[in-house]
This record gives sequence, structure tokens and C-alpha cells, in this order.
Amino acid sequence: MTKRYAAVLLSAILFSGCIGGEVDTDGPVSDWDRDLIQLPLEGLDDVRNFSLGLGFENHTSGESNWAVFGNEEGGNCCEHYLATTKEGWILNFGGEYPTWSEDRGRTWQEYVPSVFSQIGCLEPKPTVPGQEGLGEGSIVQATNGDLIAMGWFPYPSTSGADQFYAFFYDSQDEEWKWCFNRTPEPFYDRSWQVEVIGPINGGIYGNGPYASLVISNFWHQVQNVGGQISTDGLNYDYFSFPDRDSSLQTIEVELAPGSLGVEWDFTKPHKEMRAFPVPSGGLYFPNYFLDGSDAYLDTSLNWWTGVTMHGTTLPSQYCSFDSSGTLHCVTADGPVLTHMTTVDGGLIWKNQTYDLSSAATELEEWEFHSSGVHDLFVLNVRYQSSTGPDVDISWHVRDYSESMIPDIWTNLGLGDLDSTSGAGNDIRFDFASMGILPDGGAVIAYHDSSDPDPLFAVETLLPVKYGGN
Repeated sequence: MTKRYAAVLLSAILFSGCIGGEVDTDGPVSDWDRDLIQLPLEGLDDVRNFSLGLGFENHTSGESNWAVFGNEEGGNCCEHYLATTKEGWILNFGGEYPTWSEDRGRTWQEYVPSVFSQIGCLEPKPTVPGQEGLGEGSIVQATNGDLIAMGWFPYPSTSGADQFYAFFYDSQDEEWKWCFNRTPEPFYDRSWQVEVIGPINGGIYGNGPYASLVISNFWHQVQNVGGQISTDGLNYDYFSFPDRDSSLQTIEVELAPGSLGVEWDFTKPHKEMRAFPVPSGGLYFPNYFLDGSDAYLDTSLNWWTGVTMHGTTLPSQYCSFDSSGTLHCVTADGPVLTHMTTVDGGLIWKNQTYDLSSAATELEEWEFHSSGVHDLFVLNVRYQSSTGPDVDISWHVRDYSESMIPDIWTNLGLGDLDSTSGAGNDIRFDFASMGILPDGGAVIAYHDSSDPDPLFAVETLLPVKYGGN
């Protein structure tokens, strides 16, 4: 079963042309390239063809063009931390400083403060000779358009202490700012970051239109130490989390918001945050407690045991809203992933299974994103093939509200390289990362033998109905 689209003719003035040039209306047109448009490729230095197929079929149906980028555009030896904005920026904080492109990758900018001194934030430049390139960070767009980001510089000084620099883009002033921050622990590791929907009345943590919460990959997964929180995007304080065996007072949380603004297509944190912003206010942590119950952080920055308005918990740690008001959750059980959606706060769920057991021995990394504006869901997986090296694959589900069966899959890269996460490994791909641009194009990290470090690719072949904006 595949979905089909009505033909729409657009002027070549707006677009560089359909795939394969002019459409032969007298000849057959395969489903995969029906009503797709090739966005202009001029100014992109590295465009590659990736094979694709239909739905869950295991044979190739064609190829599509993707623009490819490396760690010169914001990554490092082992990963990219990708995000997108409602203005169409591609963000990457895989390396030391926030990096972004406002024109689909044709030009790139990096925010590096020219003088590391600022009122209330005086501190030397975080890198010292011989330590360049060790920094990494996290970044996401808040619902008001600000960019909240945290940079981590491990052991950059003779003291051996980690350093933390908040990087903040004020959307109203259109200006980057930064601030030095410290935490009490000596080792932090890659951060995950999310907005806590406000207005926030945070007591000792201050007040603000929203809060920014940062957790450490090491702190959160290895030990439940806590995180850092800010109500101004710059000054962070240590923030404790409840013990996972706690029994907190229960509160019902509204998770059926109806349609939301377009900004909700860009607020999703990396899935390893294991939390998502709640439109009515606060932040929700599904399956946080050891007994499977959920945690909820309210707008006064108090912790609760959260339940849906139906008195239930959510089925996965990995959930997020998009602008349609749909809540997407994904579970992973061995080589099997399940995508679930609800529009009524968890009473009724639709689901679609991705069973890779015949092709994969294990899932290496995975991530998902959705766009309510385009009714689009994209699932990206890097798996250990049962017959060879790792494979990077993405599935596009177009019009997911009508059918959750994917329309196409795409093999990103050559699929000829084994890599794994973690320090000490020769070939590393530490985590999956992706986003979806306002025009519906996916931005996805992958790794193959064409580069010693992970790459990322930007989709350039899109459905005509997306508008090509």
C-alpha cells in the first residue's frame, strides 16, 4: 500500500525542475517520484545520490539527491547535534560553538565570542593550547523563537575542571549572548536540553517566560544527579531531580492541546532528554520512575507524579508534540521500533511497527521528528546489519494522520562502516541526530567510509505540495 498525490504543475521559475527533467505524460511514472520537486542545488558543494524504496519493500526503487556536510559545519569527531528553526535555520552544536546556516547549507556561520568577558560572566576563553576541538554542546529553539544552548568544555585548564558556557540567541534583539557557568560535579559529558513551558514562577530560580533545563548524558543515565536550570537562558543553577523510587503527589496533566502554533514543530529536544514540553505549561518525563509512572515538572518548578487526563501513563520515554497537537511516542524493543500517535491525550492510540529483526542484529542509534504543518513523520535508524556493516536508514511517513505506513525509505550513505558510541572506540558515531526544516526537508546525521568523522545530509527532493519554501 502506497500513498499517491494529485499532479500539480509549478513554474520552473520557482523550482529548478522536476526529477529527470520534464515529465513524460504519455509514459509510466513510478510512485516514488510522482509529484516531487528537486530544489535548486546551486551553491551546494557536495550533493550525493542516496538509494530509496517504497514503504517496507526491500528493493530499491530509485535515488534522490541530498546535500552532505561534515564537521566543518559544526560537528566533531563523533557526532552532530542537529536542530532546525521555524525561520529555516539548520543548527549544529556538535562541536565547540553554535553553528548555523540560514540558506539550506550554502553558507555557514559560527558564534565565537571575540572577547570572553561579559558583565557577570567574566571568564577566560574555554579552550587552551592543545585542547582545541574538545568542546561540544546542545541547542534547541524555544517557542518564542529564542535559541537556548549549552557548551561543555571538558578539562580545558590546568585545574582539570569542566567548564560550561551558556550560549543564547535573543530572537527579539537578534543577538547572541553567552555566560560562564559552573556545576559541582567534575565530569559532565554531552548535554541534552529542553524548554520548560512558562510563564515560570521559579522561586529561588527566578521568573521568566520559560525555563531552560539541561541534563548531562552521564549524570542522567549513569547516576541520577540532577541538572541545570535557567530562567533567562544565560545563568544556570544546579537543579535536583526526584529519586526514581520516589512516591510523589499525583497531578493530572493536559496532553490533548488541539492545534498548536508552527513553533511546536521545532521545540522537540533530542530524544535522550527523555522529556517533552507541555503546551499548557511545564515539562513531562514519561516512565521516569522505577515503577513506570511519569514525572511532571510544573511552572513553579515543582515535581509531581504525572498522569494523563484519562488517569494513565504514557507508553514510552520518548515522546513529543508537533504543531498539529499530535503526541508522538516511539518505543524500541530489540530490533523492533513502534511509532504511536494520540490526539486525545492518550485515550486512543494509533501505532505502526518497524520490525528490523530480519536485517539487524541490534539498533545502534535512532531518532525521530515530526512536522504537524506537513503532516510528516520521519524515523531515522542506524542498525548493525546481520550481513555486514552498519546501515543508516530513514523512513518518511507523509500524511501520518491518514496512514502511519511509511511512503519511502532512504539509505543514507554507503552503509559500509561499523562504528559505535563511547570513548576509546576507534570509529565513533555517538548518537543519532536530526530535524525537519519548515519546507519539509529532513536533516539527518549518518556515517560511512567517505569521511573519517560522522556526516549529515539535507534532503533536497520534496513533495510539490509542500510548496518548496
